[in-house]
Amino acid sequence: MAKRNLPIGIEFYKKVIDEAYFYVDKTLIIKELLDRQSYVNLFTRPRRFGKTLALDMLKTFFEDEIDEKGNAVDNSRYFADKKIMDAGNQYIQHMGRYPVIYLSFKSSKQADWDTTFWMIKKQIAEEYIRHQYVLQTDDLLEVEKNLYRNIMSLADDNKIYVDAISFLSKCLERYHHQKVVILIDEYDVPLENAYFAGFYDEMTVFIRSLMESALKTNESLKLAVITGCLRISKESIFIVLNNLNVISVISDSFAEYFGFTESEVADMLEYYELEDKAEDIKKWYDGYLFGQTHVYNPWSVISYLNGVIADRITYPRPYWANTSSNSIIKEMIEKADDTTRAELEDIMSGKTIAKPIHEDITYEDIYNSQDNLWNFLFFTGYLKAVDTHLVGARVYMTMAIPNMEVRYIYENTIMEWFRRRVMKLDLTPLHQALLNGKAKTLEELIKGYLKVSISYYDENESFYHRFILGLMSSLEQYRILSNRETGNGRADILLKPYDEQNTAVIIELKYAKEFKGLEDGCSKTLQQIETMHYTDELEEDGYQSILMYGICFYKKNCKVACMEYKN
Repeated sequence: MAKRNLPIGIEFYKKVIDEAYFYVDKTLIIKELLDRQSYVNLFTRPRRFGKTLALDMLKTFFEDEIDEKGNAVDNSRYFADKKIMDAGNQYIQHMGRYPVIYLSFKSSKQADWDTTFWMIKKQIAEEYIRHQYVLQTDDLLEVEKNLYRNIMSLADDNKIYVDAISFLSKCLERYHHQKVVILIDEYDVPLENAYFAGFYDEMTVFIRSLMESALKTNESLKLAVITGCLRISKESIFIVLNNLNVISVISDSFAEYFGFTESEVADMLEYYELEDKAEDIKKWYDGYLFGQTHVYNPWSVISYLNGVIADRITYPRPYWANTSSNSIIKEMIEKADDTTRAELEDIMSGKTIAKPIHEDITYEDIYNSQDNLWNFLFFTGYLKAVDTHLVGARVYMTMAIPNMEVRYIYENTIMEWFRRRVMKLDLTPLHQALLNGKAKTLEELIKGYLKVSISYYDENESFYHRFILGLMSSLEQYRILSNRETGNGRADILLKPYDEQNTAVIIELKYAKEFKGLEDGCSKTLQQIETMHYTDELEEDGYQSILMYGICFYKKNCKVACMEYKN
Protein backbone atom coordinates (compact mmCIF):
# COMPACT_ATOMS: atom_id res chain seq x y z
CA MET A 1 0.00 0.00 0.00
CA ALA A 2 1.35 3.42 -1.00
CA LYS A 3 2.43 5.69 1.83
CA ARG A 4 1.20 9.24 2.26
CA ASN A 5 3.44 11.95 0.83
CA LEU A 6 5.21 14.29 3.22
CA PRO A 7 4.04 17.95 3.12
CA ILE A 8 7.27 19.68 2.11
CA GLY A 9 6.65 23.42 2.26
CA ILE A 10 2.84 23.04 2.37
CA GLU A 11 1.38 25.45 4.90
CA PHE A 12 -2.32 25.23 4.01
CA TYR A 13 -4.22 22.87 6.28
CA LYS A 14 -6.99 22.13 3.77
CA LYS A 15 -4.45 21.16 1.12
CA VAL A 16 -2.69 18.81 3.54
CA ILE A 17 -5.99 17.05 4.29
CA ASP A 18 -7.52 17.17 0.78
CA GLU A 19 -4.43 15.69 -0.85
CA ALA A 20 -3.88 13.13 1.91
CA TYR A 21 -0.44 14.28 3.03
CA PHE A 22 1.00 12.93 6.25
CA TYR A 23 -0.22 15.16 9.08
CA VAL A 24 0.99 15.23 12.67
CA ASP A 25 -2.23 16.02 14.53
CA LYS A 26 -1.89 19.26 16.50
CA THR A 27 -5.61 20.04 16.73
CA LEU A 28 -5.72 19.85 20.53
CA ILE A 29 -4.20 23.32 20.57
CA ILE A 30 -7.81 24.42 19.95
CA LYS A 31 -8.90 22.86 23.25
CA GLU A 32 -6.07 24.47 25.16
CA LEU A 33 -6.78 27.90 23.68
CA LEU A 34 -10.45 27.64 24.64
CA ASP A 35 -9.69 26.26 28.09
CA ARG A 36 -7.27 29.05 28.97
CA GLN A 37 -9.59 31.76 27.61
CA SER A 38 -6.66 34.08 26.91
CA TYR A 39 -7.85 37.08 24.94
CA VAL A 40 -4.68 37.80 22.94
CA ASN A 41 -2.00 35.11 22.55
CA LEU A 42 1.51 35.62 21.17
CA PHE A 43 3.40 32.42 20.29
CA THR A 44 7.12 32.93 19.73
CA ARG A 45 8.98 30.08 18.10
CA PRO A 46 11.94 29.74 15.70
CA ARG A 47 11.25 29.92 11.98
CA ARG A 48 9.94 26.75 10.30
CA PHE A 49 8.50 25.22 13.46
CA GLY A 50 4.95 24.81 12.17
CA LYS A 51 3.48 28.18 13.16
CA THR A 52 1.89 28.92 9.78
CA LEU A 53 0.26 25.49 9.39
CA ALA A 54 -1.06 25.71 12.96
CA LEU A 55 -2.63 29.12 12.30
CA ASP A 56 -4.18 27.92 9.05
CA MET A 57 -5.64 24.95 10.91
CA LEU A 58 -7.15 27.33 13.50
CA LYS A 59 -8.63 29.40 10.68
CA THR A 60 -10.21 26.30 9.14
CA PHE A 61 -11.70 25.25 12.48
CA PHE A 62 -13.07 28.53 13.80
CA GLU A 63 -14.18 30.26 10.60
CA ASP A 64 -17.77 30.77 9.56
CA GLU A 65 -16.51 30.76 5.99
CA ILE A 66 -18.36 32.37 3.09
CA ASP A 67 -17.26 31.54 -0.46
CA GLU A 68 -17.06 33.91 -3.45
CA LYS A 69 -20.71 33.27 -4.32
CA GLY A 70 -21.89 34.12 -0.83
CA ASN A 71 -22.55 30.53 0.23
CA ALA A 72 -21.63 29.10 3.63
CA VAL A 73 -18.76 26.59 3.59
CA ASP A 74 -18.85 23.51 5.83
CA ASN A 75 -15.29 22.72 6.97
CA SER A 76 -16.19 20.02 9.48
CA ARG A 77 -14.90 17.23 7.23
CA TYR A 78 -11.34 18.52 7.74
CA PHE A 79 -11.52 17.46 11.38
CA ALA A 80 -13.44 14.19 11.00
CA ASP A 81 -10.70 11.95 12.37
CA LYS A 82 -8.73 14.50 14.39
CA LYS A 83 -8.09 14.58 18.13
CA ILE A 84 -10.21 17.68 18.73
CA MET A 85 -13.34 15.72 17.77
CA ASP A 86 -12.86 13.51 20.84
CA ALA A 87 -12.46 16.49 23.18
CA GLY A 88 -16.18 17.06 23.73
CA ASN A 89 -19.09 19.14 22.46
CA GLN A 90 -18.01 22.16 24.49
CA TYR A 91 -15.14 22.51 21.99
CA ILE A 92 -16.79 21.24 18.81
CA GLN A 93 -19.54 23.88 19.18
CA HIS A 94 -16.95 26.54 18.29
CA MET A 95 -16.30 24.97 14.88
CA GLY A 96 -17.40 27.19 11.99
CA ARG A 97 -18.82 29.76 14.37
CA TYR A 98 -16.76 32.95 13.96
CA PRO A 99 -15.61 35.30 11.22
CA VAL A 100 -11.81 35.06 10.95
CA ILE A 101 -9.23 37.61 9.85
CA TYR A 102 -6.03 35.91 8.74
CA LEU A 103 -2.90 37.88 7.83
CA SER A 104 0.65 36.72 7.16
CA PHE A 105 3.53 39.20 7.14
CA LYS A 106 6.21 36.65 6.24
CA SER A 107 6.61 38.17 2.73
CA SER A 108 6.96 41.75 4.02
CA LYS A 109 10.74 41.99 3.70
CA GLN A 110 11.48 44.36 0.85
CA ALA A 111 14.48 46.68 0.52
CA ASP A 112 12.76 49.99 1.29
CA TRP A 113 9.92 51.39 3.39
CA ASP A 114 7.57 52.23 0.52
CA THR A 115 7.70 48.77 -1.04
CA THR A 116 7.40 46.96 2.29
CA PHE A 117 4.48 49.10 3.37
CA TRP A 118 2.79 48.49 0.02
CA MET A 119 3.22 44.73 0.54
CA ILE A 120 1.53 44.96 3.96
CA LYS A 121 -1.28 47.05 2.44
CA LYS A 122 -1.67 44.37 -0.23
CA GLN A 123 -1.98 41.63 2.39
CA ILE A 124 -4.66 43.63 4.20
CA ALA A 125 -6.48 44.42 0.94
CA GLU A 126 -6.56 40.74 -0.03
CA GLU A 127 -8.25 39.90 3.26
CA TYR A 128 -10.79 42.66 2.60
CA ILE A 129 -11.43 41.12 -0.83
CA ARG A 130 -11.91 37.69 0.75
CA HIS A 131 -14.63 39.15 2.97
CA GLN A 132 -16.21 41.55 0.47
CA TYR A 133 -19.58 39.82 0.93
CA VAL A 134 -20.06 42.15 3.93
CA LEU A 135 -20.77 44.95 1.45
CA GLN A 136 -24.14 43.28 0.80
CA THR A 137 -25.41 43.95 4.29
CA ASP A 138 -27.56 46.93 5.23
CA ASP A 139 -25.87 47.01 8.63
CA LEU A 140 -22.98 49.07 7.17
CA LEU A 141 -23.37 52.76 6.43
CA GLU A 142 -22.52 53.96 2.93
CA VAL A 143 -19.54 55.90 4.26
CA GLU A 144 -18.25 52.66 5.85
CA LYS A 145 -18.74 50.79 2.59
CA ASN A 146 -16.76 53.48 0.76
CA LEU A 147 -13.92 53.19 3.26
CA TYR A 148 -14.03 49.39 2.84
CA ARG A 149 -13.78 49.75 -0.95
CA ASN A 150 -10.88 52.19 -0.66
CA ILE A 151 -8.86 49.80 1.49
CA MET A 152 -9.78 46.89 -0.79
CA SER A 153 -8.57 48.84 -3.85
CA LEU A 154 -5.21 49.83 -2.28
CA ALA A 155 -6.01 53.53 -2.05
CA ASP A 156 -3.02 55.87 -1.75
CA ASP A 157 -4.17 57.33 1.58
CA ASN A 158 -1.90 55.42 3.96
CA LYS A 159 -3.71 56.66 7.08
CA ILE A 160 -6.70 54.40 6.43
CA TYR A 161 -4.55 51.28 6.94
CA VAL A 162 -3.44 52.17 10.48
CA ASP A 163 -6.60 50.64 11.99
CA ALA A 164 -7.63 48.51 8.98
CA ILE A 165 -7.77 45.25 10.98
CA SER A 166 -9.98 46.82 13.63
CA PHE A 167 -12.33 48.28 11.01
CA LEU A 168 -12.61 44.94 9.20
CA SER A 169 -13.45 43.31 12.54
CA LYS A 170 -16.38 45.67 13.06
CA CYS A 171 -17.67 45.07 9.54
CA LEU A 172 -17.49 41.29 10.01
CA GLU A 173 -19.24 41.42 13.38
CA ARG A 174 -22.07 43.45 11.87
CA TYR A 175 -22.55 40.84 9.12
CA HIS A 176 -22.09 37.62 11.13
CA HIS A 177 -23.41 38.88 14.47
CA GLN A 178 -20.45 37.18 16.12
CA LYS A 179 -17.17 38.42 17.54
CA VAL A 180 -14.08 37.97 15.38
CA VAL A 181 -11.04 35.69 15.60
CA ILE A 182 -7.83 37.44 14.45
CA LEU A 183 -4.82 35.37 13.33
CA ILE A 184 -1.55 37.14 12.44
CA ASP A 185 1.42 35.07 11.26
CA GLU A 186 5.08 36.15 11.48
CA TYR A 187 4.25 39.62 12.78
CA ASP A 188 7.94 40.42 13.40
CA VAL A 189 9.28 39.71 9.89
CA PRO A 190 8.70 43.29 8.67
CA LEU A 191 10.34 44.59 11.87
CA GLU A 192 13.48 42.47 11.46
CA ASN A 193 13.68 43.40 7.79
CA ALA A 194 13.16 47.09 8.55
CA TYR A 195 15.94 47.05 11.13
CA PHE A 196 18.51 45.72 8.70
CA ALA A 197 17.19 47.79 5.78
CA GLY A 198 17.22 51.08 7.71
CA PHE A 199 13.57 52.04 8.27
CA TYR A 200 12.89 50.46 11.67
CA ASP A 201 11.36 53.57 13.25
CA GLU A 202 8.69 53.95 10.57
CA MET A 203 7.80 50.26 10.69
CA THR A 204 7.63 50.20 14.48
CA VAL A 205 5.17 53.11 14.59
CA PHE A 206 2.91 51.50 11.99
CA ILE A 207 2.91 47.98 13.48
CA ARG A 208 2.30 49.38 16.97
CA SER A 209 -0.74 51.34 15.76
CA LEU A 210 -2.06 48.36 13.80
CA MET A 211 -1.73 46.07 16.83
CA GLU A 212 -3.20 48.49 19.34
CA SER A 213 -6.36 49.16 17.31
CA ALA A 214 -6.82 45.47 16.45
CA LEU A 215 -5.99 43.85 19.77
CA LYS A 216 -6.69 46.30 22.60
CA THR A 217 -9.42 48.78 21.69
CA ASN A 218 -11.27 46.37 19.40
CA GLU A 219 -14.69 45.58 20.91
CA SER A 220 -15.38 43.11 18.06
CA LEU A 221 -12.54 40.79 19.10
CA LYS A 222 -13.29 37.25 20.34
CA LEU A 223 -9.78 35.75 20.25
CA ALA A 224 -6.41 36.63 18.75
CA VAL A 225 -3.42 34.40 18.02
CA ILE A 226 -0.18 36.00 16.81
CA THR A 227 3.03 34.20 15.87
CA GLY A 228 6.60 35.35 15.44
CA CYS A 229 10.18 34.61 16.41
CA LEU A 230 10.55 37.24 19.10
CA ARG A 231 8.47 39.19 21.53
CA ILE A 232 9.33 42.75 20.56
CA SER A 233 9.37 44.51 23.90
CA LYS A 234 6.48 46.36 25.42
CA GLU A 235 8.35 49.64 25.02
CA SER A 236 8.29 49.07 21.26
CA ILE A 237 5.30 47.15 19.84
CA PHE A 238 3.17 45.80 22.67
CA ILE A 239 3.42 48.78 25.02
CA VAL A 240 -0.37 49.20 25.16
CA LEU A 241 -1.37 45.52 25.32
CA ASN A 242 -1.90 44.68 28.97
CA ASN A 243 -4.03 41.72 27.83
CA LEU A 244 -1.17 39.94 26.04
CA ASN A 245 -0.45 36.29 26.89
CA VAL A 246 3.07 35.46 25.70
CA ILE A 247 3.92 31.80 25.11
CA SER A 248 7.63 31.57 24.33
CA VAL A 249 10.15 28.73 24.13
CA ILE A 250 10.60 28.90 27.91
CA SER A 251 6.87 28.42 28.58
CA ASP A 252 5.53 25.01 29.59
CA SER A 253 2.08 25.64 28.09
CA PHE A 254 1.43 24.77 24.43
CA ALA A 255 4.97 23.34 24.19
CA GLU A 256 4.01 20.25 22.15
CA TYR A 257 2.12 22.10 19.41
CA PHE A 258 5.10 23.58 17.57
CA GLY A 259 7.71 21.11 16.43
CA PHE A 260 7.60 17.31 16.73
CA THR A 261 7.78 15.47 20.03
CA GLU A 262 9.77 12.26 20.54
CA SER A 263 6.67 10.07 20.23
CA GLU A 264 5.50 11.87 17.08
CA VAL A 265 8.85 11.28 15.39
CA ALA A 266 8.78 7.63 16.46
CA ASP A 267 5.29 7.21 14.99
CA MET A 268 6.39 8.82 11.75
CA LEU A 269 9.44 6.57 11.44
CA GLU A 270 7.31 3.51 12.12
CA TYR A 271 4.75 4.54 9.47
CA TYR A 272 7.46 4.96 6.82
CA GLU A 273 9.40 1.91 8.06
CA LEU A 274 12.49 4.01 8.66
CA GLU A 275 13.16 3.20 12.32
CA ASP A 276 16.85 2.77 11.47
CA LYS A 277 17.06 6.54 10.87
CA ALA A 278 16.09 7.41 14.47
CA GLU A 279 19.66 7.95 15.67
CA ASP A 280 20.58 10.23 12.75
CA ILE A 281 17.41 12.28 13.16
CA LYS A 282 17.98 12.69 16.89
CA LYS A 283 21.60 13.74 16.43
CA TRP A 284 20.86 16.25 13.68
CA TYR A 285 17.37 17.64 14.33
CA ASP A 286 16.49 17.05 18.02
CA GLY A 287 17.78 19.00 20.99
CA TYR A 288 15.26 21.82 21.44
CA LEU A 289 13.60 22.27 24.81
CA PHE A 290 10.31 24.20 24.87
CA GLY A 291 9.40 24.54 28.52
CA GLN A 292 10.05 20.98 29.71
CA THR A 293 9.15 19.35 26.38
CA HIS A 294 11.85 17.96 24.10
CA VAL A 295 11.19 18.97 20.50
CA TYR A 296 12.55 18.15 17.04
CA ASN A 297 12.79 20.65 14.18
CA PRO A 298 9.73 19.64 12.07
CA TRP A 299 10.92 21.20 8.81
CA SER A 300 14.21 19.34 8.91
CA VAL A 301 12.71 16.00 9.97
CA ILE A 302 10.17 16.09 7.13
CA SER A 303 12.77 17.26 4.59
CA TYR A 304 15.22 14.53 5.59
CA LEU A 305 12.65 11.74 5.52
CA ASN A 306 11.41 12.95 2.15
CA GLY A 307 14.98 12.86 0.90
CA VAL A 308 15.43 9.32 2.16
CA ILE A 309 12.16 8.16 0.55
CA ALA A 310 12.21 10.10 -2.72
CA ASP A 311 15.90 10.66 -3.44
CA ARG A 312 17.49 7.77 -1.54
CA ILE A 313 19.88 10.07 0.33
CA THR A 314 21.92 8.19 2.91
CA TYR A 315 22.99 10.91 5.34
CA PRO A 316 21.40 13.92 7.10
CA ARG A 317 21.69 17.42 5.65
CA PRO A 318 21.26 20.93 7.10
CA TYR A 319 17.81 21.86 5.76
CA TRP A 320 17.01 24.58 8.31
CA ALA A 321 20.21 26.40 7.40
CA ASN A 322 18.74 27.11 3.98
CA THR A 323 15.54 28.69 5.33
CA SER A 324 16.58 30.95 8.20
CA SER A 325 18.21 34.33 8.13
CA ASN A 326 21.67 33.95 9.68
CA SER A 327 22.43 37.67 9.55
CA ILE A 328 22.52 38.02 13.34
CA ILE A 329 25.17 35.30 13.70
CA LYS A 330 27.19 36.96 10.93
CA GLU A 331 26.96 40.33 12.66
CA MET A 332 27.84 38.75 16.00
CA ILE A 333 30.99 37.18 14.61
CA GLU A 334 32.00 40.35 12.77
CA LYS A 335 31.69 42.43 15.96
CA ALA A 336 32.92 39.80 18.44
CA ASP A 337 35.31 41.00 21.11
CA ASP A 338 37.80 38.68 22.79
CA THR A 339 35.24 37.53 25.38
CA THR A 340 32.56 36.74 22.80
CA ARG A 341 35.09 35.00 20.59
CA ALA A 342 36.12 32.77 23.51
CA GLU A 343 32.46 32.02 24.31
CA LEU A 344 31.78 31.07 20.70
CA GLU A 345 34.76 28.73 20.81
CA ASP A 346 33.37 27.15 23.98
CA ILE A 347 29.93 26.37 22.54
CA MET A 348 31.51 25.16 19.29
CA SER A 349 33.55 22.76 21.39
CA GLY A 350 30.40 21.33 22.99
CA LYS A 351 30.51 23.38 26.17
CA THR A 352 27.72 25.52 27.63
CA ILE A 353 27.45 29.21 28.46
CA ALA A 354 25.27 30.89 31.09
CA LYS A 355 23.67 34.24 30.31
CA PRO A 356 20.91 36.40 31.82
CA ILE A 357 17.74 35.77 29.87
CA HIS A 358 14.84 38.12 29.18
CA GLU A 359 11.98 37.80 26.73
CA ASP A 360 11.50 41.48 25.93
CA ILE A 361 13.85 42.69 23.22
CA THR A 362 14.01 45.24 20.44
CA TYR A 363 16.16 44.99 17.36
CA GLU A 364 17.63 48.37 18.29
CA ASP A 365 18.93 46.88 21.54
CA ILE A 366 20.52 43.75 20.08
CA TYR A 367 24.01 45.24 19.89
CA ASN A 368 23.85 47.26 23.10
CA SER A 369 25.41 44.31 24.90
CA GLN A 370 26.71 40.87 24.04
CA ASP A 371 24.10 39.41 26.41
CA ASN A 372 21.34 40.71 24.13
CA LEU A 373 22.91 38.85 21.23
CA TRP A 374 22.92 35.58 23.17
CA ASN A 375 19.25 36.19 24.04
CA PHE A 376 18.45 36.65 20.38
CA LEU A 377 20.26 33.45 19.41
CA PHE A 378 18.38 31.52 22.08
CA PHE A 379 14.87 32.68 21.18
CA THR A 380 15.44 32.21 17.45
CA GLY A 381 16.59 28.58 17.76
CA TYR A 382 20.36 28.84 17.48
CA LEU A 383 20.84 27.79 21.11
CA LYS A 384 18.92 25.46 23.42
CA ALA A 385 18.15 25.64 27.12
CA VAL A 386 20.07 23.26 29.36
CA ASP A 387 19.26 24.70 32.77
CA THR A 388 18.00 27.84 34.50
CA HIS A 389 19.01 29.35 37.82
CA LEU A 390 18.66 32.58 39.78
CA VAL A 391 21.55 34.94 40.48
CA GLY A 392 20.11 37.56 42.78
CA ALA A 393 16.94 38.75 41.04
CA ARG A 394 18.09 37.78 37.53
CA VAL A 395 17.26 34.57 35.70
CA TYR A 396 20.27 32.94 34.06
CA MET A 397 19.95 30.36 31.30
CA THR A 398 22.62 27.75 30.65
CA MET A 399 22.68 27.23 26.88
CA ALA A 400 24.30 25.02 24.25
CA ILE A 401 24.11 24.34 20.52
CA PRO A 402 21.05 22.08 20.07
CA ASN A 403 22.18 19.69 17.34
CA MET A 404 24.47 18.98 14.39
CA GLU A 405 22.33 20.98 11.98
CA VAL A 406 22.72 24.20 13.95
CA ARG A 407 26.39 23.46 14.55
CA TYR A 408 26.78 23.33 10.77
CA ILE A 409 25.41 26.89 10.55
CA TYR A 410 27.94 28.15 13.07
CA GLU A 411 30.82 26.35 11.37
CA ASN A 412 29.94 27.61 7.90
CA THR A 413 29.34 31.16 9.09
CA ILE A 414 32.61 31.21 11.01
CA MET A 415 34.58 29.80 8.09
CA GLU A 416 33.01 32.28 5.67
CA TRP A 417 33.97 35.10 8.04
CA PHE A 418 37.51 33.71 8.21
CA ARG A 419 37.68 33.39 4.41
CA ARG A 420 36.67 37.03 3.95
CA ARG A 421 39.17 38.12 6.56
CA VAL A 422 41.95 36.08 4.97
CA MET A 423 41.23 37.66 1.58
CA LYS A 424 42.27 41.02 3.08
CA LEU A 425 45.60 39.72 4.42
CA ASP A 426 48.99 39.54 2.74
CA LEU A 427 49.78 35.84 3.00
CA THR A 428 52.95 36.04 0.92
CA PRO A 429 55.29 35.39 3.90
CA LEU A 430 53.31 32.26 4.83
CA HIS A 431 53.30 30.93 1.26
CA GLN A 432 57.04 31.61 0.88
CA ALA A 433 57.82 29.78 4.11
CA LEU A 434 55.66 26.85 3.00
CA LEU A 435 57.27 26.48 -0.44
CA ASN A 436 60.81 26.91 0.91
CA GLY A 437 60.55 24.31 3.67
CA LYS A 438 60.79 26.87 6.51
CA ALA A 439 58.87 24.83 9.08
CA LYS A 440 59.57 27.02 12.10
CA THR A 441 58.57 30.24 10.30
CA LEU A 442 55.43 28.57 9.01
CA GLU A 443 54.58 27.37 12.51
CA GLU A 444 54.83 30.87 14.02
CA LEU A 445 52.72 32.39 11.24
CA ILE A 446 49.98 29.76 11.62
CA LYS A 447 49.92 30.34 15.40
CA GLY A 448 49.43 34.04 14.78
CA TYR A 449 46.44 33.45 12.52
CA LEU A 450 44.95 30.97 14.99
CA LYS A 451 45.07 33.54 17.77
CA VAL A 452 42.86 35.99 15.87
CA SER A 453 40.46 33.36 14.53
CA ILE A 454 37.37 31.79 16.10
CA SER A 455 38.42 28.19 16.57
CA TYR A 456 36.38 25.13 17.35
CA TYR A 457 38.03 21.85 18.16
CA ASP A 458 37.22 18.24 17.43
CA GLU A 459 39.17 15.05 17.05
CA ASN A 460 38.43 14.81 13.31
CA GLU A 461 40.53 17.91 12.55
CA SER A 462 37.67 19.37 10.48
CA PHE A 463 38.16 22.94 11.67
CA TYR A 464 41.92 22.86 11.15
CA HIS A 465 41.52 21.30 7.73
CA ARG A 466 39.26 24.13 6.59
CA PHE A 467 41.50 26.65 8.37
CA ILE A 468 44.60 25.58 6.43
CA LEU A 469 42.63 25.44 3.18
CA GLY A 470 41.59 29.05 3.84
CA LEU A 471 45.23 30.10 4.26
CA MET A 472 46.13 28.34 1.02
CA SER A 473 43.21 29.72 -1.01
CA SER A 474 45.13 32.67 -2.46
CA LEU A 475 48.24 30.66 -3.40
CA GLU A 476 48.76 31.51 -7.05
CA GLN A 477 49.79 29.06 -9.77
CA TYR A 478 48.80 26.08 -7.64
CA ARG A 479 45.92 23.64 -7.75
CA ILE A 480 44.66 22.95 -4.22
CA LEU A 481 43.21 19.47 -3.66
CA SER A 482 41.48 18.36 -0.46
CA ASN A 483 41.09 14.75 0.75
CA ARG A 484 42.68 13.56 -2.47
CA GLU A 485 42.81 9.81 -3.10
CA THR A 486 46.45 8.93 -3.71
CA GLY A 487 48.70 5.99 -2.89
CA ASN A 488 46.97 3.78 -0.34
CA GLY A 489 44.66 6.40 1.14
CA ARG A 490 43.58 10.03 1.06
CA ALA A 491 45.97 12.90 1.66
CA ASP A 492 44.51 15.83 3.60
CA ILE A 493 45.83 18.52 1.26
CA LEU A 494 47.83 18.39 -1.97
CA LEU A 495 49.29 21.53 -3.55
CA LYS A 496 50.09 20.86 -7.21
CA PRO A 497 51.86 23.63 -9.17
CA TYR A 498 50.77 24.05 -12.78
CA ASP A 499 54.48 24.04 -13.67
CA GLU A 500 55.97 20.62 -12.86
CA GLN A 501 59.37 22.28 -12.27
CA ASN A 502 58.06 23.99 -9.15
CA THR A 503 57.73 22.46 -5.69
CA ALA A 504 54.67 20.34 -4.90
CA VAL A 505 53.44 20.03 -1.31
CA ILE A 506 51.65 17.38 0.74
CA ILE A 507 50.10 18.45 4.05
CA GLU A 508 48.81 15.98 6.62
CA LEU A 509 47.00 17.24 9.72
CA LYS A 510 46.38 15.86 13.20
CA TYR A 511 44.74 17.09 16.40
CA ALA A 512 46.42 16.34 19.74
CA LYS A 513 44.32 15.74 22.84
CA GLU A 514 46.90 17.53 24.99
CA PHE A 515 49.69 20.05 24.50
CA LYS A 516 52.51 17.58 25.08
CA GLY A 517 51.24 15.44 22.23
CA LEU A 518 52.14 17.99 19.53
CA GLU A 519 55.64 16.68 18.82
CA ASP A 520 54.56 13.05 18.58
CA GLY A 521 51.57 14.02 16.43
CA CYS A 522 53.84 15.75 13.93
CA SER A 523 56.05 12.69 13.63
CA LYS A 524 53.05 10.43 13.04
CA THR A 525 51.71 12.62 10.23
CA LEU A 526 55.01 12.46 8.36
CA GLN A 527 55.15 8.69 8.86
CA GLN A 528 51.61 8.44 7.48
CA ILE A 529 52.57 10.32 4.31
CA GLU A 530 55.42 7.87 3.72
CA THR A 531 53.73 4.59 4.71
CA MET A 532 50.53 5.41 2.76
CA HIS A 533 52.55 6.51 -0.30
CA TYR A 534 50.72 9.83 -0.63
CA THR A 535 53.51 11.00 -2.97
CA ASP A 536 52.54 8.48 -5.69
CA GLU A 537 50.29 10.82 -7.66
CA LEU A 538 52.82 13.64 -7.59
CA GLU A 539 55.60 11.33 -8.74
CA GLU A 540 53.45 9.96 -11.56
CA ASP A 541 52.71 13.52 -12.69
CA GLY A 542 56.43 14.25 -12.99
CA TYR A 543 57.06 16.49 -9.98
CA GLN A 544 60.73 16.39 -8.97
CA SER A 545 60.58 18.57 -5.86
CA ILE A 546 58.08 17.45 -3.20
CA LEU A 547 57.79 18.79 0.35
CA MET A 548 55.96 16.77 3.00
CA TYR A 549 54.43 18.66 5.95
CA GLY A 550 53.04 17.27 9.15
CA ILE A 551 51.05 19.78 11.20
CA CYS A 552 49.64 18.89 14.60
CA PHE A 553 47.24 21.20 16.46
CA TYR A 554 46.18 21.64 20.03
CA LYS A 555 43.66 24.45 20.45
CA LYS A 556 45.48 27.62 19.31
CA ASN A 557 48.92 25.99 19.29
CA CYS A 558 50.53 23.94 16.58
CA LYS A 559 53.72 22.13 15.66
CA VAL A 560 54.98 21.99 12.08
CA ALA A 561 57.49 19.46 10.74
CA CYS A 562 58.78 19.27 7.17
CA MET A 563 60.70 16.70 5.14
CA GLU A 564 61.80 16.78 1.54
CA TYR A 565 60.74 13.67 -0.33
CA LYS A 566 63.58 11.66 -1.85
CA ASN A 567 62.90 9.33 -4.77
